[in-house]
Amino acid sequence: MYVRSAVRGWNLACSTPLSGRGRLAALTLAGLAAVTIVSPVLAQQQSQRSGVANVVTAQVRANPNAKMLVQANEMQYDYKNERVSAVGKVQIYYDGAVLEADRVTHDRKTNRLTATGNVRYQTKDGNVIHTDHIDMDADFRDGFVQSLLIETADNTRMVAARADRSEGNLTVLQSGAYTACEPCKENPQKPPLWQVKAARIIHNERERVIHYENATVEFFGVPVAYMPYFWHPDPTVKRQTGFLTPTWFSNSRTGTGVAIPYYWALSPHYDLTVTVAPMTQQIGPLVSAEFRQQLVTGSYMIRAAGIFQQEPERFRDASGVSPGDRDFRGSIETVGKFRINERWHWGWDATLLSDRYFLNDYAGAIAGGGRDRTSTIYLTGQGDRSYYDLRGLGFIGMGREDDSSEQPYIHPLLDYSYVWDRPILGGELGLTTNFVSLSRSETDFQALNNTSETTSCITAPDPGQCIMRGMGGDYTRFSTMMQWRRTVTNPWGVVFKPFATARVDVATRDADLNANQAAFAGGSVGRDSMVRAMPAVGMETRWPFISVHSWGTQIVEPIAQVVVRPNETHIGRFPNEDAQSLVFDDTNLFAIDKYSGYDRVEGGTRANVGVQYTANIHRYGMINMLFGQSYHLAGKNSFAYSGIIDNTPGPTFGQQTGLGLQSGLENDVSDYVARAYFQPAGNLSYIARARLDKNDFDVRRVELEARATWQNLSLSTIYARYDPQPLIGYETHRESVYQLGTWKFHENWTVFGGAGYNLRRGDFDLAMVGLNYVDECFAASFSYVADYSNFTYTKPVHRIMLRMNLRTIGGTGISREIGDEQTTSP
Repeated sequence: MYVRSAVRGWNLACSTPLSGRGRLAALTLAGLAAVTIVSPVLAQQQSQRSGVANVVTAQVRANPNAKMLVQANEMQYDYKNERVSAVGKVQIYYDGAVLEADRVTHDRKTNRLTATGNVRYQTKDGNVIHTDHIDMDADFRDGFVQSLLIETADNTRMVAARADRSEGNLTVLQSGAYTACEPCKENPQKPPLWQVKAARIIHNERERVIHYENATVEFFGVPVAYMPYFWHPDPTVKRQTGFLTPTWFSNSRTGTGVAIPYYWALSPHYDLTVTVAPMTQQIGPLVSAEFRQQLVTGSYMIRAAGIFQQEPERFRDASGVSPGDRDFRGSIETVGKFRINERWHWGWDATLLSDRYFLNDYAGAIAGGGRDRTSTIYLTGQGDRSYYDLRGLGFIGMGREDDSSEQPYIHPLLDYSYVWDRPILGGELGLTTNFVSLSRSETDFQALNNTSETTSCITAPDPGQCIMRGMGGDYTRFSTMMQWRRTVTNPWGVVFKPFATARVDVATRDADLNANQAAFAGGSVGRDSMVRAMPAVGMETRWPFISVHSWGTQIVEPIAQVVVRPNETHIGRFPNEDAQSLVFDDTNLFAIDKYSGYDRVEGGTRANVGVQYTANIHRYGMINMLFGQSYHLAGKNSFAYSGIIDNTPGPTFGQQTGLGLQSGLENDVSDYVARAYFQPAGNLSYIARARLDKNDFDVRRVELEARATWQNLSLSTIYARYDPQPLIGYETHRESVYQLGTWKFHENWTVFGGAGYNLRRGDFDLAMVGLNYVDECFAASFSYVADYSNFTYTKPVHRIMLRMNLRTIGGTGISREIGDEQTTSP
C-alpha cells in the first residue's frame, strides 16, 4: 500500500533497493512539494528481501543544479514534527562539502540540520571539522559547533570550545587555539611545539584573514608573548597586503634597530614592499622599497634604500675619514630576466651605491653586504651546437682597499662558440669568438716588496718593484679561433689525437699613462693598435695498458703531446685583463694553451708528457694517479715574459701582472706536477695535487682534500701550502687549513660549522658554527661567524644571527655585529 502525503520538506520517492550494503539517496531541499513515501510494511519486506534499508531519492524541482546526496543505514520519518533522520554511518554530499556522522536530522520547520556522534564535516575548500555535535542550516552556510577541531587543507589546526558560523563565510571560535603543528603521535594531548591561544578567533573567509583577540603565543604549552589583537592571512593566501614580521639588528655604527616591512599586494602580477628601519644611533630612519612584477615573458625587481644620517661621524675611522661620513647614503638595485623564446634570454643585474661601505654598514636593515657587486646586462642564446653570450659589466669593490676609479667598465663582452654537426676531415671542427671593449679611469698598480705604490709605480716607476694589474684608458680586442681535432685508435690500442688551431687577435688601446710609465705599456703611451696571429698544430698520443686480475683491474697509460707554433708577439703591448690567473697543475698539463684568457696566448713549441695510472680494486674502491712534466722545445717561452719592451725574459722591464713568472713553466724544463686520487667507497674520497721542483723535488705547491659522508655526517678538509711568488705579488709563504662539517644528529636537528686557519700567521681567517631546527611547522637557525679577513673593518667582525619561522604566520630574525670599526680607505 502507498501513502501519499503533502509534506513541507523533502521530496522523497521510493526507488529499487541496492544490493549488498550500499545505500544511496539523492536529497535536495524543496519548498512545498508532494512526497511519495514507502509504507513501513512494504519497506520492511523490501529490506528483508535485499538485506538493506530502504533507499530514498529526492530531486529539487526548483533548482535542479543543486543536489544533495545522502548515504545511511536507514532513514527515519517523523511526520508529526516534520523531521527526517538519516541514521547509521551517515554521509551527506552537498555542493562539494561532505558531512559524516552517526545521525543527521533535518527539521523542516526551522530548515536546519543537526548532526551528532563522530561528526566530520569537510568543507568544499578542504577544511575538516571534527566534533560530536553540529547545528547548521540546510544549505551548509550558517551554524554552530561545540568542542570542535578544524583541520585545514594546508595541514593547520584550530580547536575551540564553540564555533559559530554566519553569512556563509564568517566563523567565530570561542576560547580557541591555532597551530600548524601536527599532534604528537605518542601523546595527542601533549601541547604542540607552538600554538596561538585567543579568547576569540575570527576567520573571515571572504577576506581570507584570521583575527585573534586577547591572544598568547605558547611554546610547549608555556606562554611567551601576549598580544591584545593581531591577525594574519589564512592558509589559503599566498600573498596579501599587510605588515610582515619585523627583524632586529644591532652593531656599533647604527646601534639597535628594527626593520618593519609593509607589503602591498597591488595585483596578482606585481607587488610592493616598503620597509622602515629606525635605529638608536642613526635617527634616520633608513627607508627601503622593493617593487616586483611578473610579466608574460619574465620578471623584474627594483629595490631602493636611503637614509639621511643624523650622526654620520659614527662612520669615521681613527684618521677621521670614511666614505660613510656623509649626510645621505643609499643604493638602487634591480634584477630582471626575460625569455625571448626557448633558446634566447635577456636580463640584467645592476647595483648603484652612494659609497662602497653602505650595504655592509646597514646589512642588518637591508639585504646586502659582501666583498663586491657586479652589474651586468646580458643576452644569451643556447643552441644544440652553439652558445652566444653578450653582456656589459661594471664592478664595485666594497672593501677598504678598493678604489672604484681602478675598476673597469666593460662595454661589451661577447663570447660565441659553434661546433659543426658534420665531421670535417674525419674530426670535429669548432669556432670560438671573443670580443671585449673596456674603459678604466685610473691605472691599477700594485707595489712589491713592501715599497710605496706612489714611489715605485707613479712618481718614479720601477718595473722591478711594481705590477700593473689594470691599465687606465680604453682597450678593445677581437679574437677568433678555429679548432679541429680527431681521435684515431690503431689495432694495438694506441690512441692518436691530432689537432690544429688558428687564432687571430686584433686590438686597439689608448693607454692613460705618463711618459715615466711607458714601460708598462710596451714602451709607448697613448693610442696603439696591433694584430696577432697564432696557428698551432700538434698530436696527443695515449697508449693504455690494461691488466685484469682476480682483485680488480689496472690501467697504465703513458701520454705524450707535442704542440708546434710560432712565437707569441706584442707581449706587453696587449694589456692583460682576462689572463691574470695561471696555476700550473694536473688540470692544464695537457692544455694546448695554458693561459686562462685571451689577452695572452702561448707561443713556441712545447712537449707535455706524463703517465696516468688507474686501478679498480674489488671492495676497496678506485685509485687514479698522474705524474708529468712540460718541456719548451723551441722558440720563445711565453711564460718567461711578463710584459717586456726589449724581448728580454724576466721581471726587469714593464711587468703586467707578472704572469708566468715563478709559475713552474718559465724555464725550458718545467716543474713536475702530480695528482693522486683515492676513493675507497662511494662516501669517502681523498685527492692530492702538487707541483715539485724540477731539480730537487721540493714541494712548491700542494693541495690536500678529504671528503667523507657517513649517514648524517658530512666532513670536508682542505690543506694548502704555496711557496712565495714575490714577482707576482705573493711575498710570503701561504699555508692554511679549512674544515667544514654538517651533522644531522636528529630528524629535525642539524649542526654545522667551519673554520679557516692560517698556519703561517697562527690565527683564523674565518670561523663559523651554527644550529638548525626544521619540522613541519617551525624552523629556527642560530649561527655565529667570526670574520678575520679585515676586508672592510680594522678589527675582526663577530656576527651572531638568530632566525625563527612559524609556518603560515611568518618569521623574524635578530642579528648582532661586534668589533666592526672601520679603517682608513684609499
